[in-house]
Amino acid sequence: MTTQTSTEYEKYYVPEKSRLAICATIGLVLSIYGAASIMNDMTFGDPSQPSNAWTIFLLGLFFFVATLFGWFRTAIKENIAGMNSAQLKKSYVLGMFWFIFSEVMFFFAFFGTLFYVRVLVGPWLAGEGEAGRMNHLLWEGFQFSWPPATTPQEAVGIASQPIANNGSFTSQETSMAFGEVSHWYHWLPLWNTIILLSSSVTVHIAHMGILDGNKKKFNLWLAITVLLGIIFLYVQAVEYHEAYVQFGLTLNSGIYGSTFFMLTGFHGFHVAMGMTMLLIQLLRSLKGGHFTADDHFGFEASSWYWHFVDVVWVFLFLFVYIL
Repeated sequence: MTTQTSTEYEKYYVPEKSRLAICATIGLVLSIYGAASIMNDMTFGDPSQPSNAWTIFLLGLFFFVATLFGWFRTAIKENIAGMNSAQLKKSYVLGMFWFIFSEVMFFFAFFGTLFYVRVLVGPWLAGEGEAGRMNHLLWEGFQFSWPPATTPQEAVGIASQPIANNGSFTSQETSMAFGEVSHWYHWLPLWNTIILLSSSVTVHIAHMGILDGNKKKFNLWLAITVLLGIIFLYVQAVEYHEAYVQFGLTLNSGIYGSTFFMLTGFHGFHVAMGMTMLLIQLLRSLKGGHFTADDHFGFEASSWYWHFVDVVWVFLFLFVYIL
């Protein structure tokens, strides 16, 4: 028979009922629907007909961000008030683990699409393998290479394939691959790789600083990490302008343009999210005096996410730009 009483158990704070999860879901669904509508309008939209896609996207994004701001603000206040027990902090760690895992699966789907297109669909459209035996009847003259020199639509003509060629697609003049760059030091993805990998080092140094109780070191290297994140996004914006204006590479450049902008665009969005998370931790440290060697989960979770973004970029750099 045990003599342990209920007072020996650690108290576990359970928040009151909240609509925040529902609000975040509504904002996320609206922003995703708006973003998908924007991309559809780029190919299939009628310029003479006004579209509400941008309004829906921005409204949903604002609603989602505002909900997260209020949610995290509440969580920070609860932690400062001492409501977060050791067990609850373990729950936070587990929650961040599953969140990053869901992001891994998100990018896995896009990398899987790239593999499917390059290894299977492309050769089939060119008539290779068992699956491509009859495709010469539909795609006569199409030869597959990566990046594709021409889209199937350009190879066979849109008039002969009215159903399979909904929308207008024009292949790019130059791809973003290393083999087509004039000088290596002009290749922006290389500089972005150096920037992002360097930021992974700086955020680790900041982590070591807070573990040592050195707030000055922590703030300095965290600020450098945030700055590197901003520089990365700027360089990517320059790369996109170069792709659209100089290389003719757009979302309407066939499957290469679609996969390129979907992978790099979503990664850039995640970099922006990670940079914002780290910026918030920096402001908390500078303005609020938050974080100690024993209590800095907000920063730690943000640094895990930043390392995840860096790892995704390494795979993206290899499979999108080099291989």
